[in-house]
Amino acid sequence: MTPTRQVLEVWGDLACYSRPELKVERFSYPCITPSAARGIFDAIYAKPAEFRWQVTAVELLAPPAYIALRRNEVKEKVNLHAVADWMAGKREPEPIWADGDRDLLGTDEKGRTQRQTLALKNVRYRLHAEIRPWPEHRGRQAALEAQFRRRAERGKCFYQPFFGCREMPAFFKLAEPSSEPRPVPLDLDLGLMLYDVFDLSRPGTAHDAPAVSLFRASLQGGVLHVPDYASPEVLKTAGGPA
Repeated sequence: MTPTRQVLEVWGDLACYSRPELKVERFSYPCITPSAARGIFDAIYAKPAEFRWQVTAVELLAPPAYIALRRNEVKEKVNLHAVADWMAGKREPEPIWADGDRDLLGTDEKGRTQRQTLALKNVRYRLHAEIRPWPEHRGRQAALEAQFRRRAERGKCFYQPFFGCREMPAFFKLAEPSSEPRPVPLDLDLGLMLYDVFDLSRPGTAHDAPAVSLFRASLQGGVLHVPDYASPEVLKTAGGPA
């Protein structure tokens, strides 16, 4: 069964789609990445064992406008194995300290640092995507699409969708492919853009290693056309999926 295109109109006050080559300071792409767009669809409806989302196009409904932010960020990362132990009651949770004195931290070094973020403001997009069931679930295409539309029409989501950073919420509504307003008339070469950080060729697990992919992106008339993940236009990391 041929997938039916599912369309969302999404908007928000702030967005940041960090370029992977910048390790410390965050500098956003001028347009949402396929990975961030897929994350919005996943937040509304996801069954990773049954299907994946394939983003096909992004329509830019507001011109890109940047805003400079300075934020306090913690230096440490949460250890996933420690979280599993906390949830299982095997040991007491240990917080990540952002600040404190020597008696609390055992050092004079702060647990936080200030980082510059060049983010986007007042963003609005129309996102196009298709449900791609895994082989054993292809007979459920229509049912999966109907469940997504019911959830999107009612504003339901598993968690609040966001634009790149969780503190930058995304709001959404179900739309149609030929909806108004029209995309902004903008042609722009975006260079190599992050496609995704997971292997989308198979069902994933929580223990999978990252599998970064890139593609040559450009806005044409305010529209970003996204190639299929299996396309040779998508560049995968060495040792990743073909």
